[in-house]
Amino acid sequence: MINPIKWIRLRRLVILILLVSPFIQTYAQDVPLHWTKKSAGVWAAEAGQPEKVNLTSVSQVTPKTEALTAMGDLSFPLSENEIKATIFDGKTYLQLPLEVGEQIFGLGLNFKTVEQRGKILRLHMDHYGGTDNGRSHAPVPFYVSSKGYGVFINSARYIDIWVGTAVSATSKVPMDARDRNTDKSWSAQPYSDNISVLIPAQGVEILVFGGPTPLDAVSRFNLFNGGGTLPPKWGLGFWHRTPTLYSDSLVLNEVKEFKQHQFPLSVIGLEPGWQSKSYPCTYEWDKGRFPNPAKFMAQLKDQGVQTNLWMNPYISPESELIKKLKPFTASHTVWNGFIPDYGLPQTNKIIGDHLKQHELDLGVSGFKMDENDGFDNWLWSDVTRFPSGIPAEQMRQLYGVMMQKMTTQLYREQNRRTYGLVRASNAGGSSYPYVIYNDYYSHRDFITALINSSFIGVLWTPEVRSSPTAEEWLRRMQTVCFSPLAMLNAWSDGTKPWSFPEVEKQVADVAKLRMQLIPYIYTCFAEYSFYGRPPMRAMNLLPGFYSAPEIVAGKLSSTDNPYAKATRKEIKDQFMVGDNLLIAPLFAGETERKVVLPKGRWYDFYTGQLAGEGEVIKVAPGLDKIPVYVRDGGIIPMYETPQLSLKSQEKRDLIIRFYGKKEAVYKLYDDDGETFDYEKGAYSWREIRVASAKDGKLKGSISKAEKTKPDNFASVKFQFMSE
Repeated sequence: MINPIKWIRLRRLVILILLVSPFIQTYAQDVPLHWTKKSAGVWAAEAGQPEKVNLTSVSQVTPKTEALTAMGDLSFPLSENEIKATIFDGKTYLQLPLEVGEQIFGLGLNFKTVEQRGKILRLHMDHYGGTDNGRSHAPVPFYVSSKGYGVFINSARYIDIWVGTAVSATSKVPMDARDRNTDKSWSAQPYSDNISVLIPAQGVEILVFGGPTPLDAVSRFNLFNGGGTLPPKWGLGFWHRTPTLYSDSLVLNEVKEFKQHQFPLSVIGLEPGWQSKSYPCTYEWDKGRFPNPAKFMAQLKDQGVQTNLWMNPYISPESELIKKLKPFTASHTVWNGFIPDYGLPQTNKIIGDHLKQHELDLGVSGFKMDENDGFDNWLWSDVTRFPSGIPAEQMRQLYGVMMQKMTTQLYREQNRRTYGLVRASNAGGSSYPYVIYNDYYSHRDFITALINSSFIGVLWTPEVRSSPTAEEWLRRMQTVCFSPLAMLNAWSDGTKPWSFPEVEKQVADVAKLRMQLIPYIYTCFAEYSFYGRPPMRAMNLLPGFYSAPEIVAGKLSSTDNPYAKATRKEIKDQFMVGDNLLIAPLFAGETERKVVLPKGRWYDFYTGQLAGEGEVIKVAPGLDKIPVYVRDGGIIPMYETPQLSLKSQEKRDLIIRFYGKKEAVYKLYDDDGETFDYEKGAYSWREIRVASAKDGKLKGSISKAEKTKPDNFASVKFQFMSE
């Protein structure tokens, strides 16, 4: 029998514990990680209790397991015991190892820097504000290491990451405390041997991607997320967006001007004025400016021109959509427009049916989806409630992908490929046919973003809008013609490609070159879709290429640099298009630049002359051309003559350029360029081979397309550029 006094004391103790327990700090709980193989070279582990809503659960893409298997298997690329997870304070803490000299790339669409080691980031969906702090249009929580592996944190929360800056007291690197007063080698940022991650949730899924090269790790990440997109061929032509309040007659007149100037045109983009209301939107045609949109689009298509429509997510109270949609919208509004909850199937069906009836069935080829990224005061607040129950924080990270998924499905149902623009994307968006753009307008930073996009499974375009001088105008146009989407956006000022007459010919020349290069660029995108290899990519993803940042000694300044910290000079102004083309843009005010040529011989694209071999060269190409180089053995399939438009079912003459002296093999991709029939096998990979003949001269050959496979080339010629 229990002593009554002891029972009273025990009861008081229990009551006391219950009263004070809310104020007792929760102890950290280390969580063992059990790694499971998801596919060849892909492993996953769960820490704690991962949330049901995450990046892959929303994108719902199917991994391309056959392509992953074809890449080959390999062992786990990290030391499992050095990957640590802790649950504390309702959050998940991760620690992953870093080696001395290891470089880290990725972690969002950054505009200033390529290597991220030494950075502290909060990955947060937002319009880019000029600082690489994690807030960007694509805060993808994936990084790739120079050691040839990648790590993906599958969470749709705002994630904090310390990339080699958090110095653990139990680090395997011995402490080396120095006296700042007397030791000039003292550092304000001591060496850190780890990447630390904080996820504001009680669990998370972590995925590791093997290589063995950084490009392989990125390719596996893309394939796990459904592979890259394969746009329609017309999407790779030249785009022009007209001023906001243009009518159908003004647009048609604009197309006429393009033909008069013999300037390529594949897509016309209509800005907010095509709608009866915008900011917020109706998604309905303005009857005054576009009384017969179906006829208007048919007139454009007859000339080989597609139509792309601007939209933002926020629905006007005057839209016919609201009758059905209102119960499936959020608690708050943006610009007094209702916010659709794309986490609900009802929302996707209501808006999807509306877009199909008013836009797709009339011939619209795609959308430009604006304003789904930020700024904070241009988006819903994090106190907003959505009827799906998805928290506003997660919704912000996922919304752009949700809109991409919904619209892509609409076109799939009609067996039509689309290609468009979006302001927000994330992991899982690589297979969706959208390219990120924004209003930030630094030309140099645009190229850095283009490079960084290749690490994280998104596409980025440095669109052209306007320029203060003819020189900058031409330099921007030269750059955009080597991006995933070549576009001039004249929404506000009515700029034309020929707005600077003194460089009209040079601008037309580079736009026509873009049209000629479509067979090569289209094949690059096929490699993205089938094999996960980004079409435009960083030099750091070139196999065998390693470039440690140049360290420049810091100058002491009591205000700007009181610690005399050194700065890093990275390669962030040149990039690859596919395996064979190296692009080295110049910027306004520059007459020359340095180009880092990787190992092997490289040749001038325009002349075929040897440019250098594994060295840094200085070039002064003049204003007319953007520097482009081709590796030894580089095969570049091109249309023989520039195409001003891209009508379907037209066979074109092919010219195959070959550079250098090295024998080579290249696979040229082809399909109908418009439908998803390629997913059912209606495509061809034609082998192009250049080898030495008996007389010692190089000879070229191309395999025939199979009888039941696409064959869109009328004739084929070889051009040996370096003879």
